[in-house]
Amino acid sequence: MAEDEQRKIEDIRMPDDDEVFAVVTNMLGANRVKVRCADGVERTARIPGKMQKRIWIREDDVVLVEPWDWQDEKADITWRYEKQDADRLKDEGYIE
Repeated sequence: MAEDEQRKIEDIRMPDDDEVFAVVTNMLGANRVKVRCADGVERTARIPGKMQKRIWIREDDVVLVEPWDWQDEKADITWRYEKQDADRLKDEGYIE
């Protein structure tokens, strides 16, 4: 059974070295959102042009963000998780 559960988690995109899990807390407008990251930092994240009008992001969505090297309080969103994948990540303890 544990092998089946591990296989399910492997199907979900996990963060790269420079990415962290985050939850969208507030929509700011102008392609910007406020996110609470798994590392405890609240950042202003930018929705990149390739995601605009293709992937809709709302409050309480679980996303992957890549913090900026030169400004740690800002980040770019790189991925949005579907609800079922986000629930599975919460169940496994990856996010709160």
